[in-house]
Amino acid sequence: MAAPVGAIVDRRELRRQSPFPTERSQVISPLYLALTSMLAQQSLATLGRSTIPLVASVIVADLAIDPALVGVYLSLGSAAGFVSTMAVGGFILRFGALRMTQFGMLMLGLGLAVGATGWLPLFALGALAAGLGQAVSTPASSHLLGRFSPPRLAPLMFSIKQTGVPAGLMLAGLIAPALVSLGGWKLAVLGIAAISWATALALQPLRARFDDDRNPGHPLSPADIRDNLRGVLGNPALRRLCFTMFAFVGLQSLFTGFFALYLVRGLGYELATAGGVFAIAVAVAVPARIGWGWLASRFVAPQVLLAALGVTMAAATGLVAAVEPGSPVWMLVVAASVLSATGVSWHGVLLAEVARLSPPGRVGGTTGAVLAFGDAGSLVMPLMFGATLALSGGYRVGFLMGAVPALLVGIHGLIAPRRA
Repeated sequence: MAAPVGAIVDRRELRRQSPFPTERSQVISPLYLALTSMLAQQSLATLGRSTIPLVASVIVADLAIDPALVGVYLSLGSAAGFVSTMAVGGFILRFGALRMTQFGMLMLGLGLAVGATGWLPLFALGALAAGLGQAVSTPASSHLLGRFSPPRLAPLMFSIKQTGVPAGLMLAGLIAPALVSLGGWKLAVLGIAAISWATALALQPLRARFDDDRNPGHPLSPADIRDNLRGVLGNPALRRLCFTMFAFVGLQSLFTGFFALYLVRGLGYELATAGGVFAIAVAVAVPARIGWGWLASRFVAPQVLLAALGVTMAAATGLVAAVEPGSPVWMLVVAASVLSATGVSWHGVLLAEVARLSPPGRVGGTTGAVLAFGDAGSLVMPLMFGATLALSGGYRVGFLMGAVPALLVGIHGLIAPRRA
């Protein structure tokens, strides 16, 4: 039976007046806008966090300090990130995910600017501020995508958003050495601090649209941290993801934090060459992340895919450690690209699993709790790497030590489904 003409006119008028004209656009438009904006901020947050490790060889020479202190810098940032990710869930619920993203970018820029003074105590404070700020980006963006992503597409959507990490690393590998050549490492650090502040400002027009779920009366309590931890450790599937996060982020922190230093100080290459190799390698991670997300959405169980990636990234770390001084640049590119395609490309699959397993409305807090184990990995492993470097003067043992947890997680993940 045909609908009355008046009803058709009324519906058309409602569609014309609505800012979201159709039911389809109510789902897709916010999703794509959230995906695009969070991809951009994830890229620039990673650019900011990666800048000092990438130019560390110049800073070490300029300040005449021990290269092992790079590990201390990374660990301080991870310690701040651990606290940030554990506590950020309540702040997201109270102030909104986009507002917390803006706060994170402001803190990241502040941490970089403070470090540009070159005074070691302020470097330490800058590491804490930058680590606190950068760690906010992933729980906040996961909260937004968790709201708008259909469950079937979540692994792919999260993987696309997480391509911001290799994109940011690639930008850092290209921009930071260029700015160093132009005006020194302090100019590079201050320039990227300004980019972080500009990003926070550029996100402001989206605040009303994406923070409409915030609850200004939500209480902030240390009990939130306890509840988030209890929630993830009490769920066997989330508990496995916590240990996977620890191993994978720990190994990734060694690659992003020490690879350029390894090429320059350990193997004798120029900083520009090291930055170029690093940029090429992390460029591979962009299609790899999308590819892993597509596989996990359609063909391979996410837990099996994560286990296979763990074994492969451990083997790739062995390739990086086996490179000899004077090796052709293409060999460096191949070894680093294999590690990047595995060790820097798994995040979307894992974060989509966390979002799927999270209680309703608690994606940000649950993601933060799981990410805290990643921060623990990036706290412990750089310290171990730095201690190994200080004792032996070599980089290979540190890389191989970092590969062991990923290998164990991968083997366990491949065996566990068969037992089940």
